[in-house]
Amino acid sequence: MSFLLQWRRRLQSTLAPEQRRNVKRFQALRFRGIQRILYGLVFGSDLRSLALLYGTDKWGHHWYAQHYERHLAHLRWKRLNILEIGIGGYDDPALGGGSLRMWRTYFPRARVFGIDIYDKRPHNERRIHTFQGSQMDDEFLENVVKAIGRIDMVIDDGSHVNQHVLHSFNYLFRRMSEQGLYVIEDVQTSYKVGFGGSSEELNRLDTTMGFVKQLIDGLNYTEYEKKDYEPTYYDKHITAIHCYQNIVFIQKGQRIQGCRE
Repeated sequence: MSFLLQWRRRLQSTLAPEQRRNVKRFQALRFRGIQRILYGLVFGSDLRSLALLYGTDKWGHHWYAQHYERHLAHLRWKRLNILEIGIGGYDDPALGGGSLRMWRTYFPRARVFGIDIYDKRPHNERRIHTFQGSQMDDEFLENVVKAIGRIDMVIDDGSHVNQHVLHSFNYLFRRMSEQGLYVIEDVQTSYKVGFGGSSEELNRLDTTMGFVKQLIDGLNYTEYEKKDYEPTYYDKHITAIHCYQNIVFIQKGQRIQGCRE
């Protein structure tokens, strides 16, 4: 399989930009039903291979698939509702969607939903549904939540602008199921000025990682020596935070017995 992937990449490197675009459009539309079945049978539990086969950047460009496997393998056969922010392909309706199909194959009983500012309806398929709108629009997000019903997992692979990331988290985390998992990709933008970040003020609460650091403190809020401290919603509903290079997993749940509420 690695030989075939290398051959395909070498072939595409010889094409003109417009030719490569046409190839991608064809790949995005061809034989999706057969593709899903074959990929599921051969690579269903191998998220790294699925990421490469579906053309996502979660393995090969970024190295996220290994972390997803660690946190999601035990959920593979659950009936989940998964929402991913950012479908890919920019303004071309036919492009993108590889990540949505990767999740559908990896989770055979899940429904997968995607949000994008562009119209991505060509990717609506069996167990995949897309919504067009902004991750900064509360009315839009409310309609998405109502349409899905119960959200078990959110994956933010959207604009990566710090303000957008924090807005979506603050809105959606409260509305997830009680054992939900919230994942934020590409948190390196916390340090990039063009995305509203900073490499000088590392604890700014308006950056993704600065905000996450505060959430980590909240895991231990019962130990604060503050007599009248009122725990936040996040203090009371986040049970674990796992940080890796450029990606964060935030686990929602009930605090363990013995924690002061």
